[in-house]
Amino acid sequence: MQTFNPPLVSVVMITSNVERFLGEAIESVLGQTFRDFEFIILDYGSTDKSKDIVSSYAAKDSRIKLHTVPPCTYIEAKIIACSLAQGSYIAIQDADDNSLPNRLLWEVEFMEKNPDVAVLGSAADWINSTGKYLLTSRPPTSHEGIRKALLTSSPFVHTSVLMRRNIFTEVGGYRRALLYAEDFDLFARMSERFPCANLSQVAAQYRIHGRQLSLVTRRQQVVAKLAACAAATARQNGHADPLDSFKEISESLLPELGVTPAQFQALLFWSYQDWVYNMFLAGEYSVALKTALEVLASDWEGVDRKQIADLRLMVGRLFWNQKSFVRGFISTCHAIMMKPVLVKTAFESLRRKLLPNPSAESEASVS
Repeated sequence: MQTFNPPLVSVVMITSNVERFLGEAIESVLGQTFRDFEFIILDYGSTDKSKDIVSSYAAKDSRIKLHTVPPCTYIEAKIIACSLAQGSYIAIQDADDNSLPNRLLWEVEFMEKNPDVAVLGSAADWINSTGKYLLTSRPPTSHEGIRKALLTSSPFVHTSVLMRRNIFTEVGGYRRALLYAEDFDLFARMSERFPCANLSQVAAQYRIHGRQLSLVTRRQQVVAKLAACAAATARQNGHADPLDSFKEISESLLPELGVTPAQFQALLFWSYQDWVYNMFLAGEYSVALKTALEVLASDWEGVDRKQIADLRLMVGRLFWNQKSFVRGFISTCHAIMMKPVLVKTAFESLRRKLLPNPSAESEASVS
């Protein structure tokens, strides 16, 4: 009788209409120097060529296991995909990102040497839709630094994460109610009971592009993130997790969790602003401008006017980029009226446009 030996690692990817970057992401996993893994790819309702792309790779590499399910939510697909894993470790791979060749080798070696660590990530290079390098993200490497960062945001690059499957199961895995903040919630719960770490090496490429989370899903993400933070605070204070009894998280629930409208507005605006800056960085100027204008059209009574001014200045830069100089000038003036200190920033931006300096451009940062 033949004995089945499960792989050490289960690489998990979910797909839904991601044909543009899918082949590159799959090849980045198949090209790993570490070979003892299965590659679970679950498609949850693609109408493009995503399933065909996966099938073509699966026909050539038996490590790929393609599963299809009827259309469902993103989090439901993740839960199903992780339940199919048979390895000792679950490695997350997003369908629009890449793993560098030694990612699994470095991560497995670290976890084998540190059996108390439950979840491990790494530094990552940010790239745009064409693969151009943008910057390097270096999250905290120590458990203490990770725990501190988790007070406000996830200190892991999601597509670089490797988790012990038994601990993932023990803490309850992803929670359906925390849609779009399910990873933040999971890592918070794991870090409360087990050490966590990040490699200092760059092991993944995180892609910024215009088809990522929309304004609607960003709003849902902020709601879920605030709920997850409130739940973590309750647990740390010795109380029961207030989200255990909820199947869905809505804005109306936030006051019950102690989240004020001002806190919600502040984080929501910051999330939108961060998204606009990322799109600017990635060269997705039309997406950034459209998003920024939609954000500024809303009422932000509880948000610091200086933050709004920063976004208006970005709008000015984006109008200028599209050669809409009058609208760019007007938006910049509005920003300066709200935050006079921006005069210097606006002048420097104009100087770079009129008097290009390659060395200065290479050192410039987004305002």
